[in-house]
Amino acid sequence: MNSTNNASWLRRSGTFWAGASLIVSTFCAWSAPFLAEPAFADAEHNKIANAILNLQESSQRWIEIDLAKQRLVAWEGDKSVYAIVISTGKDGTPTPTGAFAVQTKHRVARMQGDDYDVPDVPFTMYYFGGYAIHGAYWHNKFGTPVSHGCTNVAVNHAEWLFNWADVGTPVIVHK
Repeated sequence: MNSTNNASWLRRSGTFWAGASLIVSTFCAWSAPFLAEPAFADAEHNKIANAILNLQESSQRWIEIDLAKQRLVAWEGDKSVYAIVISTGKDGTPTPTGAFAVQTKHRVARMQGDDYDVPDVPFTMYYFGGYAIHGAYWHNKFGTPVSHGCTNVAVNHAEWLFNWADVGTPVIVHK
């Protein structure tokens, strides 16, 4: 009789814990998509904010790209030295946010993608993979996101930035 009671108690206990774990796992699975993105967004936001604070406390030259305002500001420490209207990536081809640095500089470059081929792109500064700040002679829609992810700048402004920035100059892109 005692072993029958123990077996019955074990079954009920196992059923209780199985149900409890099912409820917990369902809650976690349901809430994970909502919790994961803000945590990542907060971490990226904090990284960008810390990079800006550190650069403002230095005398270093750096470039800020504000996607929401479609503005680029060249800084020397905490002093802005040049500010312009730009055109960044459209919805389907957004400009990535983050803390980067100028990787290479090219007086003229050719830019190609699935649906574009633009020769002689002036004053190109790559800062993250195929993403660059460069002159755009083919449009005059600055202030509106129209690019494939790069930061388009009027040619005269691109030349000024190209001459001002060095390889290694920090580039901070934020919303």
